[in-house]
Amino acid sequence: MKVHPLTTMFPTMSEAELLDLAQGIKEDGQYEPILLDADGVLLDGRNRLAACKLAGVEPRFATYKGDAPAADVAWSSNVLRRHLTQGQRAMIVAMGRSATKSSARADAATYGISPARISLATTVIKHAPSLAHPVVAGAMSLDAAYELARRNKAAAKALDAQCTLLRDQAPDLAERVTEGDLDLPAALAELERRQEEERLRAQVEQADVIRAADGDTQPAFAQLVEDGVIDWPEAAQRADHFHTQRQEAVQRSQQAVHLIADHWATIRSLALRPDSAFTREVLDGLVPEAQALAEHLLAREAGISLTGRG
Repeated sequence: MKVHPLTTMFPTMSEAELLDLAQGIKEDGQYEPILLDADGVLLDGRNRLAACKLAGVEPRFATYKGDAPAADVAWSSNVLRRHLTQGQRAMIVAMGRSATKSSARADAATYGISPARISLATTVIKHAPSLAHPVVAGAMSLDAAYELARRNKAAAKALDAQCTLLRDQAPDLAERVTEGDLDLPAALAELERRQEEERLRAQVEQADVIRAADGDTQPAFAQLVEDGVIDWPEAAQRADHFHTQRQEAVQRSQQAVHLIADHWATIRSLALRPDSAFTREVLDGLVPEAQALAEHLLAREAGISLTGRG
């Protein structure tokens, strides 16, 4: 016998329950008829039909002759009568909403279910559809199914974000994934490699610009990479080493200039008496490099040349 699709959404009785119903029908008769529509499609009474078969009793049928749609009859006859948990009822209502064309709020009010429970069931149907029937059958709670669906939803959102990132930053890789030439993890790994190479390239090229500005005539690090002498990671290491050495040299030079500035009063004092015995004794006691520097500074300060003094 053909059964209405909405009716099939509801779980049947367990074997023990069906045997008890069959025994009751055998002893006391079938109290309520099995409801069919005008075309003989079963709207309500699947369990009674099965129990009559077990009991060897000829089932009693009735044909619905009302004005309401058969779908509404099949729905209301089952959803309100069954001894279902709130989770089972919420899932059945959520599964049947497309057929009954009613709103979640209206269904919640009609069947005594919170809109929140229907929302959980809807999430399960959308993000973990294979769990809907276990919830209806009572094999899994709605909360447990929702937790798995929530994880699936989060994973789908993350996957969508990754695909969007790939399309935006590497359309060629996204196309290869679409065509099946490359899987998503491999494409993301290649994108990460490209981004790392670009980062290293920018770091190396910045160091090359500074080296050129400093007057360094050695080959650029980036050129060494292009020539196949080194790779980008090694070039980045050399760039880091260059920056470190250069910064140390700048700091040493700054310290030296600061030291000169701190003692500039002494230079001025000596410049006021360039031909004195005191000045000559100070200069004669210096190493050649220091003596040359002192003479240059004294000459600059005094505006005279001390070259050839006796």
